[in-house]
Amino acid sequence: MRLIIDINLSPEWVPFLAEAGVIARHWAQVGDPTATDREIMAWASTHGYTVFTHDLDFSTMLALTHAGRPSVIQLRGPRVLPEQIGGPLLASLRRFRADLEAGALVVIEPGRSRVRVLPL
Repeated sequence: MRLIIDINLSPEWVPFLAEAGVIARHWAQVGDPTATDREIMAWASTHGYTVFTHDLDFSTMLALTHAGRPSVIQLRGPRVLPEQIGGPLLASLRRFRADLEAGALVVIEPGRSRVRVLPL
C-alpha cells in the first residue's frame, strides 16, 4: 500500500509509516503545496496511491463524483500526529487493507474506525 499524505498533515507521518512498512510520501515532496484537492486526487489515482488526510473535502468529492478511486483515509478529531493516533491508523490499515486496495473511504475517529466501499 502506498499513501500520499495531504499537506494538512505533518511530514512526521512519513518516517512513522515507513517504520511500519508502509510506503508514504508527503504531498510537499511530490507536488505544489497550493495544489487543489482535485489535483491531489488525480495524482493519487494516476500513481496508485491512497490519499491520507484530515480534510473533509476529499470524502465529499468522492460522494459527489461517485469515483471508485483513489481510496481515501480520513482522520477525524483534533489529534492528528503519529504519536496521538498512529496506533489506530496502523490497525485500520491492517483491518481494511483489502477494501483500500479495491477502493474505499476509511474514516478514523478517536475510539473507532469505519469503512465505506467506493463508489459512495
